[in-house]
Amino acid sequence: MIRQPAFAGQFYPGSARELRALIKTMVNEKSEKQEVIGYYAPHAGYEYSGPVTGAVVSRVKPANVYIIMAPSHTGMGAPFSIMTEGSWRTPLGEVGIDSSLAKRILAGSTHLKSDILAHAQEHAIEVQLPFIQYFKPDFKLVPIVLSQATADIYRDIGVAVAKAIKESGKRVVIVASGDMTHYESQKSAHAKDQQAIDAMLRLDPEELLARVRNLNITMCGYAPAAVLIFAARELGAVKAELVKYRTSGDTTGDFSSVVGYAGLIFTASNESALVRLARETVESYVTHGIVPSPKSPDPEMQGKAGVFVSIHKGEELRGCIGTIGPTEPNIALEIVQNAVSAATRDPRFPPVTPDELNQLNYKVDVLTDPEPIKGTEQLDPKRYGVIVEAGWRRGLLLPDLEGVDSVEHQIEICRAKAGIEYNEPVKLYRFEVKRYT
Repeated sequence: MIRQPAFAGQFYPGSARELRALIKTMVNEKSEKQEVIGYYAPHAGYEYSGPVTGAVVSRVKPANVYIIMAPSHTGMGAPFSIMTEGSWRTPLGEVGIDSSLAKRILAGSTHLKSDILAHAQEHAIEVQLPFIQYFKPDFKLVPIVLSQATADIYRDIGVAVAKAIKESGKRVVIVASGDMTHYESQKSAHAKDQQAIDAMLRLDPEELLARVRNLNITMCGYAPAAVLIFAARELGAVKAELVKYRTSGDTTGDFSSVVGYAGLIFTASNESALVRLARETVESYVTHGIVPSPKSPDPEMQGKAGVFVSIHKGEELRGCIGTIGPTEPNIALEIVQNAVSAATRDPRFPPVTPDELNQLNYKVDVLTDPEPIKGTEQLDPKRYGVIVEAGWRRGLLLPDLEGVDSVEHQIEICRAKAGIEYNEPVKLYRFEVKRYT
């Protein structure tokens, strides 16, 4: 069976050329991609939720198989439905179902049923496919539709999904398709959605379901989100990250009645020791006012060097402070001091608050000693950071930053940072970094 596109020309353009062109405006092809266990992305019309889905998919290293789970909007078919054969078609091509993986999941769950009807008019899976096809045309699909149920049922399905993935040995990404609060004011939607997002960031599906129920959060994606988190925990997830949040009001300009859209990724731990120290320092200082004292730093933190700590909240910079050269006895202490400063003393931002901690991501750059250079031909914005100096004024920019693709742009930013006019003579220095994420 070929499941034909039911919403092309409605939720997204019906022609391949127009669809590909629209998605191109909503993704960032230069984003660093990472392996994820799964992600949560919205499923409204692309003009409303496409920027969120695009931001999420841009961060994900493409997989060979995607298990896409959606809430049941139609009530048709089995309440917990999985398609085990056939394919789905979109204007960008046909996506075959991974029958062997789908049948493994079906065999492992006491609640899932093989069913086609539930998928016939369900938009929430269909609208995810073109974004994935944009980055990887040749993948396989396992579609699942979920109705309202208890945490125990969602756990059963999540465990079956995780077990099947482990047994298959395949590179699989789990996608939970869902929107957030529906048709409330921007203020109300944001407050309620933050409660649901916080539970997801904590990898706590039971708490998510409780908050949806107790706070009357009209989030249609709670079932896929819960199953995703149950499965992700079985697969070793230790971290979730909010990539982007917006509402329909950001498109229409009407904030009196909006729908919320959130994009999150779920990952296993690959955090370096340096980043872990930066994160734990910020969490300790912001929560308790205590600056930790690392007593036996790892070997890579025992030397002396300049260090920059960068903090991001979703796609946005939240703080970045560093030292050009060493000011502490070792790199570990350099990280501690700069992590506190990045979180609380960056003059561009208010101090980080405790309720933000689960939404933050960190990078640590360890600098080589700056070396003077004779001209811009010795610079490369991807490899070298640059220091521009005029008397006592100095501006620094780290290398390999998104949106900075030329030496001229690097120097322009450094001049602006230091208050150096464009025609003032300057000295140039370059340095390299080892970047930890």
